[in-house]
Amino acid sequence: MTIRSAPAPLTLEDLHQAVADGAINTVVVAITDHLGRLQGKRLAASTFIADVAPADVEGCDYLLAVDVENAPQAGYAFSSWETGYGDLLFRPDLATLRVAPWLERTAIVQADILLPTQEPARVSPRQILRDQITKLATLGYAAHLSTELEFLLFEESYERAWDRHYAELTPAGRYNIDYSLLATSRVEPLISAIRTGMADAGLIVESSKGECHRGQHEITFRYRDALRACDDHVIYKNGAREIAAAHGQSLTFMAKFDQDEGNSCHIHFSLTTLDGTPVSAGTGAHGFSPVLDRMLAGQLATLAELTYFFAPTINSYKRFVEGSFAPTSIGWGIDNRTCAYRVVGHGGGLHVENRVGGGDVNPYLAAAALIAGAIHGLTTDIPLPDPVEGNAYLAARTGSSSLGALPGSLAEARTLLDRSALARAAFGDDVVDHYVHTADLELAAHAATVTDWERRRGFERL
Repeated sequence: MTIRSAPAPLTLEDLHQAVADGAINTVVVAITDHLGRLQGKRLAASTFIADVAPADVEGCDYLLAVDVENAPQAGYAFSSWETGYGDLLFRPDLATLRVAPWLERTAIVQADILLPTQEPARVSPRQILRDQITKLATLGYAAHLSTELEFLLFEESYERAWDRHYAELTPAGRYNIDYSLLATSRVEPLISAIRTGMADAGLIVESSKGECHRGQHEITFRYRDALRACDDHVIYKNGAREIAAAHGQSLTFMAKFDQDEGNSCHIHFSLTTLDGTPVSAGTGAHGFSPVLDRMLAGQLATLAELTYFFAPTINSYKRFVEGSFAPTSIGWGIDNRTCAYRVVGHGGGLHVENRVGGGDVNPYLAAAALIAGAIHGLTTDIPLPDPVEGNAYLAARTGSSSLGALPGSLAEARTLLDRSALARAAFGDDVVDHYVHTADLELAAHAATVTDWERRRGFERL
């Protein structure tokens, strides 16, 4: 079997014609920031064709040094008040040019981030992934993946949800709708709009289904090369919100919205040769090839110190609850959903599923971590541990296996990343320091926040 990339949804020539015909009048130039969000500018399509397609768009370098509130933050080496917050260059990757059917007469193109010197911005998530892809290619391999991203759907609009402080929202489903056709048919107009919109934007939609939490859904897409799969992920995540807003509803990808099941982002990952030939199946134990053995061993060995790249927020770690289908320990199993890594498929489709990430994951950073782990395994002699048989939660809790625990908090993951010689060798000190500082800011913001829980406990009774 040979893997072939899907064609680009929109060529530059197509765009010229669409603009001439009046079908497109706006081009969104988008980057992905360090928090995994699409940011950018809307350009008149005629301006994009005349000025941008052969050149760049400019944007403030604080875009890679802000918090969730978009407030500039001190302490970043990359960008600060001391450096004057100058401009970055957004260089459109025309291979990502596509229509955004859910927006009127609009196309969107994703961009790489460059410094004014024309050098890549190394702390940019897309560049971090590009660097790992290049390193992997020197070993003769290419990475392919798909992401399974869950969300919770609510009947209130985003404005109404904000006004209610995101409390007492009405889920678009009153009970567990996992695999339910009856219950999901009630919200099919919106879910269908998302599926159709993404398909028309060039993503290859596979399926949608209800999930365990009230109002929870998942839409899955066909695997692609790692960079394009991550590009698709952020387009889908942003577009799904825009489509929900157009329907007067809201959805969230929060890793853990409440005490019930969280939103996961399982990542299905495999390697091929550079010509697209799968390399996972073989004659070894479990039908594995030596490449799969070493790749998986490397990903397991590096998971603890790279967990931050799968779980980047305070909220991320609240998913890791025993019996929740989110992992709590570091282990793998054959088609075992209690493990951090689940191996599924057969023949050319044999691959690993990383189950650590939540809906808040930055896909470029997660993919880069998976590739770094794979490279570590391919270039060292790490034995693959035995698979977990049965309940990984029970095995970890009772000490009946050698499973290590996943970091239990952002603070722990931040420290492991900061001290990781492997991460610093793989990504560079500047990249690791940038994201350690991002974690520090998240921790500080959380520590300074007084919550409703504290007020309920302490206002009168303490």
